Amino acid sequence: MSNTWRLLVDDGVGAAEGLALDEALMAHYARGCPARPPTLRLYTYRSHCALVGRYQHLEAEVDLEACRQTGTHVNRRPTGGGAILMGEDQLGVALVMRAPPEHPQELLRRLSEGIVAGLRRLGIHAAFGGKNDLQVGTRKIAGLGIYLDGHGALLFHASVLADLDIPFMLRILRIPAAKLGDKGVEAVAHRVTTVTEQTSTHWTGAALRVVVAQGYAETFGVSLSPAEPEPSERERAARLEREKYRTAQWVDQLRPQPDLTGSALVKTPAGLLRVYLSLVGSTIKSAMIVGDFNEFPEELARFEAALKWSRLERGELRRIASRILSGRPLGTSAEQLVEAVLQAGERARARQASLPLRQEGSCYFPEVKEHAADRTGAV
Repeated sequence: MSNTWRLLVDDGVGAAEGLALDEALMAHYARGCPARPPTLRLYTYRSHCALVGRYQHLEAEVDLEACRQTGTHVNRRPTGGGAILMGEDQLGVALVMRAPPEHPQELLRRLSEGIVAGLRRLGIHAAFGGKNDLQVGTRKIAGLGIYLDGHGALLFHASVLADLDIPFMLRILRIPAAKLGDKGVEAVAHRVTTVTEQTSTHWTGAALRVVVAQGYAETFGVSLSPAEPEPSERERAARLEREKYRTAQWVDQLRPQPDLTGSALVKTPAGLLRVYLSLVGSTIKSAMIVGDFNEFPEELARFEAALKWSRLERGELRRIASRILSGRPLGTSAEQLVEAVLQAGERARARQASLPLRQEGSCYFPEVKEHAADRTGAV
């Protein structure tokens, strides 16, 4: 890689506009094009934009009526991952380069190291975890995605949570916690964190740009040269915005059949605990454990994550519980938790299919399915 990367910055971009330029930048990195250094774009969206992942069902992930009422822009990323809310309190990261010969999951980890290094400058110790997250402990602070096109170019996407208006997010995104009323805010807070929370100082996405840029320069041993998009890139972005990102054919695609959902309640010494499941056949597609307790035990967070994409079978659930639950979180036994999961599953099977479909999970409740990604697709 060159020792000098191009650095682009923007603030307050619209959903279609921001995504179109990210994709337009890829054209110069196709196979057969002259070699050029990577481009790092650090930008913020206008408040607010709801962006779903490449393979998600729009209406299942986003409340379109709430978006209309609040003036929230809606669009679909070329990269995979879950639904996210973007605005002035989140920093968007787009890194574009010729695709290296590595597995997409390894690329996600390696290309996110610039963000890790930037956060470390603020005393925040984040690490790559799950399918496509950066986490502080078990709590998410950034979401990641990647797209490798058929011409040899790579687009790495990240959304870094400088801050987060959780009540507004629950209004816009259709995530399970939205049905929990006031407790939904607590449920999300147990699973995410922000730079503002970690530093006890309010941060915006724009303010965070400096330390993230420094993190990339440090990690990859490069200098960053401020620049503007080339005329050809602006022209291509305008065409993509008009012909792709502002069309219903792109934004409102993928309408799969809905999942089955169910829940079960467990009474523990520390309070009531509820298990929510979404099933595809006998497979647990998503799981969430919530309750009226004060602290969310780390063991429960790991158990919750391990349930996803496992079979709804007593033997398998017991194996997961025995591997993860070393004690009695909240005073409940592993067998009680297994029974609650089975009960939620049976209730899901007994019901008619119910919306919304959880295709990839939201940014705040991501799926953790492990699979080999297509090198010409999105992760």
